[in-house]
Amino acid sequence: MAGSAAIPCLRYRDAPAAIAWLCNTFGFVEHLVVAGNDGSIAHAQLSLGTGMIMLGSVRNNDYGQLLRQPDENGGLGTQGIYLVVVDVDAVHARALAAGATVVLPLRDEEYGGRGFTCRDPEGHLWSIGSYDPWA
Repeated sequence: MAGSAAIPCLRYRDAPAAIAWLCNTFGFVEHLVVAGNDGSIAHAQLSLGTGMIMLGSVRNNDYGQLLRQPDENGGLGTQGIYLVVVDVDAVHARALAAGATVVLPLRDEEYGGRGFTCRDPEGHLWSIGSYDPWA
């Protein structure tokens, strides 16, 4: 296996905008994007180093019925994603410039590394840090 065996899956109301935001802000790269006939995203795979996320447009199908968006539950997340990056300060600056809401400030952690936590434009929770649990 070339990458991680655990791949977070997300849904977005405006998946094309989310893909652009995640690539420009966090440094993801489009690995595969399958557009729907209606301008939605049927399936997308974005990579970052050896990691990947999958995402698509919000749908009212069997899988979609199992998920709620942050705006449907008072802005609370049901999970968070942690990204290991080399230059946390640069990602923090891009996140602020891109309109992310920082919910835990940029700081050096007592367990090592430096990081912050923010919400993307649709409210999904992202923690960004230099702490590498594999190291």
